[in-house]
Amino acid sequence: MRFLHKLAEGARLMVGVPDYDRYVAHRTAHHPGEPIMTLKEFHRDRVARRYGTGPGAPPRCC
Repeated sequence: MRFLHKLAEGARLMVGVPDYDRYVAHRTAHHPGEPIMTLKEFHRDRVARRYGTGPGAPPRCC
C-alpha cells in the first residue's frame, strides 16, 4: 500500500499537482502557530510559482 501511495504522489508531482496534505503536515510540524493556506489558496500559490505569475514574479517577455 505504501508503494502505491508513493507512486501516486510521484505521478501527481510529475504533472505539477502538489500534495496539500503533505503541505499541511509540514506546516503543522515545522511552523506551529503560523497560518496554513486553504486548499484553494494552496493551489493558486502553486500555479503562480510554477508559471511565474503574481507579485514578486520576474518579468516575462511572453
